[in-house]
Amino acid sequence: MIYLDYNATTPIHPKVLEAMLPFLGTFYGNPSSLYRHGRLVRSVMDTARSQVANLINAQPQQIIFTSGGTEANNLALQSVSPLGKLAISAIEHPSVSQPAAHLQHQGHALTIMDVDSSGLVTQAAIDKAIAEKSDFVSLMLANNETGAIQDVACYAQQFAATGVTVHSDAVQALGKIPVDFEQLGVQLMSLSSHKIYGPKGCGALVFAKSASITPMLLGGGQEQNYRAGTENVAAIVGFGKAAELAHTELVARSEHLSQLRDLLESALLSIPGLSIFAQHTQRLPNTVQFGIEGMDGEMLLMKLDQKGIAVSSGSACASGGNAPSPVLLAMGIEPNLAKSAIRISLGLNNTEAELVEFITVLKSLVNPA
Repeated sequence: MIYLDYNATTPIHPKVLEAMLPFLGTFYGNPSSLYRHGRLVRSVMDTARSQVANLINAQPQQIIFTSGGTEANNLALQSVSPLGKLAISAIEHPSVSQPAAHLQHQGHALTIMDVDSSGLVTQAAIDKAIAEKSDFVSLMLANNETGAIQDVACYAQQFAATGVTVHSDAVQALGKIPVDFEQLGVQLMSLSSHKIYGPKGCGALVFAKSASITPMLLGGGQEQNYRAGTENVAAIVGFGKAAELAHTELVARSEHLSQLRDLLESALLSIPGLSIFAQHTQRLPNTVQFGIEGMDGEMLLMKLDQKGIAVSSGSACASGGNAPSPVLLAMGIEPNLAKSAIRISLGLNNTEAELVEFITVLKSLVNPA
């Protein structure tokens, strides 16, 4: 199989698996226990917390481990003050947009910030959110479908003057581009392990000292009383190791992915009727989303699957329907072209030979002899 869907999930890195294995068997103690076995497990969790913090330029005590990016996003939005005004961008992941809609149903005012044709939040939308005196704003750092990177630091600085709490979903950006919590100037940021060659079922919410967090889970003092429940130690250890590797290898990984993406895009643009979405804006080095006039994206996806090639039509968390991507519609993409969308997201294991084969197969499906 040629796997081209690394934004959906990544394989566990061998060094990550090696770090996890002892905590799936030998070292099974509860990290809240006071005896030696528990203290040892607690110490490796502390190490993992430091490893994640180092990757994003934060302090270990600012890391709350969660079950993943979805829980981190929900925990962030749970902290909107009673009847506070909420603003999110039109291209947020469902784990932000759906909790936001739920809050609106409960009585919170919700503003959807418009994006331009490249998928970037407009200055007019930022100005509107400020004028409407929003209390909480969520802006993703990099879009999971198009790969477009938002200037979150610039927007956060504008909101700072009015005391707005700013949250950023950095799940897709982590491990692909530099992510600096302090430099971004946000108060809350969501992360996920399985997007950076770590295990599924683990993520984190990063918080500034000024942030007010309302726990979703009660019944224990774990994670500084912000997230009750015995921690998933093996997954946390894996997340820490994956973060350490991402920190060490970030430049090399980015260069490798950029070279592959450039090769891929050059070949894609030779296909008649093909459009690359957000082509002329800064994007993640591994992500290309395109549409082809007259094609059905899900049908093309299934035909590629039959040829042993795994791609996506957009967000894995929103798959299963034949409706056009809300992200692409928000960018003003014509609905039929949006329905033809295919997302390629590259990873460390991909090669030039795989991309050459993918292009050959794609051309045969788009223009059969």
